[in-house]
Amino acid sequence: MKRGFLSCLMVLVTLGSVPRAQSGPAADYHQHLFSPGIAALISPPPPAVPVKPIMASDVISLLDAAGIRRAVILSMAYIWGSPDRQVDNEYEKVKTENDWTSQQVGLFPSRLLGFCGFNPLKEYALDELARCARDPHLRAGLKLHFGNSAFDYRDSQQMEQLRRVFRAANQNRMPIVVHMRASISKRLPYGRDAATVFLNELVPAAPDVLIQIAHLAGAGGYTDPLVDEALSVFVDAIAKGDPRTKLLYFDVTAVANANLPNERANLVATRIRQLGVNRVLYGSDAAAGANLPPREGWAAFRKLPLSEAEFRTIATNVTPYLR
Repeated sequence: MKRGFLSCLMVLVTLGSVPRAQSGPAADYHQHLFSPGIAALISPPPPAVPVKPIMASDVISLLDAAGIRRAVILSMAYIWGSPDRQVDNEYEKVKTENDWTSQQVGLFPSRLLGFCGFNPLKEYALDELARCARDPHLRAGLKLHFGNSAFDYRDSQQMEQLRRVFRAANQNRMPIVVHMRASISKRLPYGRDAATVFLNELVPAAPDVLIQIAHLAGAGGYTDPLVDEALSVFVDAIAKGDPRTKLLYFDVTAVANANLPNERANLVATRIRQLGVNRVLYGSDAAAGANLPPREGWAAFRKLPLSEAEFRTIATNVTPYLR
């Protein structure tokens, strides 16, 4: 009798340590951590409330609450390289941030996958890529943020530097998650022309690795007409069977929110179908500011006018780099 009671108790204890049965998507493909340094860097001046660090354990708790098994952690190290910030020993801070992210991801290797981050226009970009390629917790891929880096699609020198980074990522078999929306604060041009340049100049430089275009080619939401212009370039290329689109994926991070008008929600659903639901990945972004946590973000996304079968396909999409 005692043996049976103890056996039942052990089973209950074991079950209590396992995340609850999955009810959300298989993965969150766009998550961030905030190191204490990054949190301090991006915090508003007093008396505003400072930004809190986000540790790997915090993300795990959010994933468990959403019934999500895995997440892709995109290093925020590129923040240190923003041209809007004057940072002493910038490259050392970039390395420290990537190393901290690697250590955090390493605490939960079966749940989290780390991507290296840096400003690709910096002189140290290729050195940091090579360093990350040797790190077991960062070699899975790169996170590039064109807006934060103030990349101008019209600048031929910047474009050549980006091609070098894309070629190096390809050589190291490192997939790329790219925030391709040009800087909004600097009013850099964006839209169909920029996306055409991206498809013609950058995608061919990394033909063998997956390229994940964040936020459906925007920066969150889907009210900016320039974002739909840009995304339409990929819609058209996919419709024509352009071989350059073979390894293009698109995450819907922060696209669906309470402020998305009905007509835009209908447009998002149309674009998702045109891209192909098998190319679309769920992401929720850092759980800070106005961003929705993974569970609430998935609930908001499910309000789009898509079918249950389409939601199911998106929820179960698993990229090659996560298999």
